[in-house]
Amino acid sequence: MAPSTIRIAILEADIPIGTTRAKYGSYGGVFTSLLHKAADASHIPRDSLDITAWDVINSEGAKEGELEDMGGELNMQRRKGYPKLEDVDAVLITGSRYNAFDDDPWVVRLVDFVKEVLEQSQVRVIGVCYGHQIVGRALGAKVARSEGGAWEVSVCQVNLTGKGKELFGGKDAISIHQMHKDLVYYYPEGVEELGSSGPCKVQGMYIPRKLITVQGHPEFTEEIVADLLESRHKQNIFGDEVYEDGMARVGKPQDGTLVAQAFLKFLMED
Repeated sequence: MAPSTIRIAILEADIPIGTTRAKYGSYGGVFTSLLHKAADASHIPRDSLDITAWDVINSEGAKEGELEDMGGELNMQRRKGYPKLEDVDAVLITGSRYNAFDDDPWVVRLVDFVKEVLEQSQVRVIGVCYGHQIVGRALGAKVARSEGGAWEVSVCQVNLTGKGKELFGGKDAISIHQMHKDLVYYYPEGVEELGSSGPCKVQGMYIPRKLITVQGHPEFTEEIVADLLESRHKQNIFGDEVYEDGMARVGKPQDGTLVAQAFLKFLMED
């Protein structure tokens, strides 16, 4: 690919909460911040990334492409619906509180859109957490709750495969924020395995010039995850043990920028 400008459409499958929403506006803002940090670390001009945000949940009944101001320090706008494939070089599917295995109309539409991208276009796909699971479902893999419904939260270690080491700076393992209890249960045919953790065998998938996914959240920061842990503890989604364990690790060093650098390298592959 390696054009002078890379057009990236962020498909937002959720809206952030609390201080995260106040600071970034939407997950488009969160990912734009991450990709800018990765561009800086990779000595890539920020203005070579043409990033747009798309609300794929609440587009029904709205005019496709209708703009909505989300605010935040990036003063970002997002569009409702989906981009035209001829107008983008890549789509990035965000995390979400929703289930990638549900059959709500917007979820099915998202899965169908990803299938279309993978089967019929040169547009590249990045999937993060929920987005990783949506890609897994689009490729025919089982996506479901982990056995026992166990959570993987806060900064966790992912052990890398040979391909994972190659993509993520030669490290044997990376540390990355997690926030999930759903899994892609096995690697779909034709993808390269990137890594695994104890609770999750499928931590990342890769096809050159086609797709890259991670189960973790490279875009998350200590502040974002602490916000989520606090909120979900108050809602009794997380019990005391999960909450306290997550808070104990939330400030540990993590490799989110390194993972995002791998995303940019993937987008620039010829």
